[in-house]
Amino acid sequence: MADARLQAELVETKAELQRFRERVSAGTPTVHKDLSLISLVPKWSGLENVIPLEEFLTTVETSARICFWDETDKLQIAALRLIDAARQFYRGCLELHSPDVIW
Repeated sequence: MADARLQAELVETKAELQRFRERVSAGTPTVHKDLSLISLVPKWSGLENVIPLEEFLTTVETSARICFWDETDKLQIAALRLIDAARQFYRGCLELHSPDVIW
């Protein structure tokens, strides 16, 4: 008798848990980060014969809005796209590597 009652409670609990999961998943849209546009962010060296810094930063910002990148993503992507003198400057500037650095 006790086993049957426990089995019934277990079945009801599992059903309730499934209903809860369905409600949570229905109310929360899933957002996926799209990293495919990283290639649209031009590499930037900081030299005079390349695109201006403002254009580089604008490209990162625009791509971020389209792809749902957060502040950390923008920082990492910008750092990844640096080359030559700009990359050396970034590597040598330890304050830019601090966890509290913001975009």
